Amino acid sequence: MPASFVSEPITPLEASFDPAGMARGEPGLPRQFRWRKKDYVVAEVLEQGREHGDCRHGSGERYVRRHVYRVRTTDGTLFRLYFQRSFGRGKFQARHRWWVQSVEI
Repeated sequence: MPASFVSEPITPLEASFDPAGMARGEPGLPRQFRWRKKDYVVAEVLEQGREHGDCRHGSGERYVRRHVYRVRTTDGTLFRLYFQRSFGRGKFQARHRWWVQSVEI
C-alpha cells in the first residue's frame, strides 16, 4: 500500500525513549507516542537513517538534519517518523521535534 504524506507532530509518551540510541548520541526513538489522539506502541524498527544538509553559514561542513525511522506499531500500522535536529523560528516548530512524515495503514 502506498504511503500517505502526513507531516504532523507526534507526542512521545513519557519514559518511552530508547536509551541505547541516546547512548550512541542519537535521539531516543520513542517506543510509545500519541498521534491524532491515539496512542501507538512501536513493535519493530524496520529502517533507520539520517538526512544531511550543508552548513547554512558557508563553511562547507555537512550536518545531520533529521534522524528518520520506519517503524511498525503493534496494530500493524507502518509509520515513517523523524526527529528534527534543528527547527524553524515559528512557535509551532519550536515545540515539536518528533514528526510523522508518512503512514501506511
